[in-house]
Amino acid sequence: MEPVQAGLGVLSGVLVGFTLGLVGGGGSILAVPLMVYLVGLRDAHVAIGTSAAAVAANALAGLASHARARTVRWRCAAVFAAAGVLGALLGAHEGKIMGGQRLLLAFAVLMVGVGALMLRARPGAGDPMATCTRDNAGRIAGTGLATGLLSGFFGIGGGFLIVPGLMASTGMPILNAVGTSLVAVACFGFSTSVSYALSGMVDWPLAGLFVAGGVAGSLGGTRAARHLAASRGLLTRIFACIIFVVAAYMVWRGIAAPA
Repeated sequence: MEPVQAGLGVLSGVLVGFTLGLVGGGGSILAVPLMVYLVGLRDAHVAIGTSAAAVAANALAGLASHARARTVRWRCAAVFAAAGVLGALLGAHEGKIMGGQRLLLAFAVLMVGVGALMLRARPGAGDPMATCTRDNAGRIAGTGLATGLLSGFFGIGGGFLIVPGLMASTGMPILNAVGTSLVAVACFGFSTSVSYALSGMVDWPLAGLFVAGGVAGSLGGTRAARHLAASRGLLTRIFACIIFVVAAYMVWRGIAAPA
């Protein structure tokens, strides 16, 4: 790996980590476009596999913090992640089959959906005692399977889908949903990266640089978020608009690419 590419890999990680710390979710959706269009990975499949590995590592780091704060609902996480891993493996298999350019175009469509979700107001307080029961286990597993499919297919963490999915299927507060979601994000990312790695589609040195940059970026983003807490809603809307612009760029590149 050339020094310039390595530096861009770290910078990409910093950007993703910073946005995650600043707005609380959705930042990892930028990992694949940054790897393709900034770092310069020519193979979209390698970008997705590498992104999945980096997302899994970053999720584990965040999970440790939430576990210490006791915001993780482990039973719900186990049901959600178990079903989701099956979906992630299936999604990763299908993603490797699809052509790289078509995959990037589909990813751009997903980004538009992420931006739209970020513009929506987040739900209310929820029930702090909510957990996994016989009544809601089926809903939790079904939601996990669906989000796992998307996570594996596109090599993303999927937290922007997992968090509202957990809240809707269990009624838990957003703080618990965020902590619990990180179990699934780590499992989905690990499953996807293993699937891609077995096909030789993970750039491990780049993944390491991306994670290192992400840790540094998340610390800065978290500090900035504390100072800009009153502007969190505005920041989220601005970031959603950035996602729309990146998605539009990906569509334009896809259309302009030679057949």
